[in-house]
Amino acid sequence: MNLRTLIIDDEPLAHDIIIEYVKSVPFIEIVAQSYLATEALVVLKDKNIDLIFLDINMPKIKGLDFLRTLKNKPIVIITSAYEEYALESFELDVCDYLHKPFRFDRFLKAVNKALELFELKNQSTSASPIPSSESVAEQSSLFIKSDKRYIHIQHSDIIFLESYGNYVKIWLENDFHLTPATLSSFQVTLPQANFIRIHKSFIVNKHHINYVEGNTIRMKNDKEVAIGKNYRQLVKELFT
Repeated sequence: MNLRTLIIDDEPLAHDIIIEYVKSVPFIEIVAQSYLATEALVVLKDKNIDLIFLDINMPKIKGLDFLRTLKNKPIVIITSAYEEYALESFELDVCDYLHKPFRFDRFLKAVNKALELFELKNQSTSASPIPSSESVAEQSSLFIKSDKRYIHIQHSDIIFLESYGNYVKIWLENDFHLTPATLSSFQVTLPQANFIRIHKSFIVNKHHINYVEGNTIRMKNDKEVAIGKNYRQLVKELFT
């Protein structure tokens, strides 16, 4: 199945580069092009779009402001000459961030990631844990649905959780499981004594924190997670 794709960029050359790259990617289909984000609203209303390549610095309305207006967002890959918007972009659950000028191998990595997310979105969206007679406070594990299987995970094995579009990555020591869910649903079900939300996109297991430096937490699996500006006081109180 092809990803029906929309390019939104005010630079014609940027369109040309993406179109040229797409010629070597069999699962991407360019169905529309817009040179202003306001034009793209009409396209999204009239066409079924699976993937957007979105520039940030455009006239009338910036790419990220446009993204915030969308209620049902397609998968989004940012294409920008500015590196400083990367963190803000990922807080809006974009799939990837391509820093211009980008090579074909980096482009291919991004669209493969988009394809993986698209396929997962088209699987069953049921992610409710298997019912249990235990109360939430008594539970020490949970079941998640991942790739048509229910997987049993101990709370103590979870290093952190990461929002990934309409999915959540549950990071363990050496790998992760991807499940269709929201981070907020895990915030409710996981014990607050052990898990803390430190960012719009991250919940961490306090027992697996290695150290905190600036606005970053290094976990015991050597992964780094950012502390969101709205959560910094909460994290500070955790260590005082």
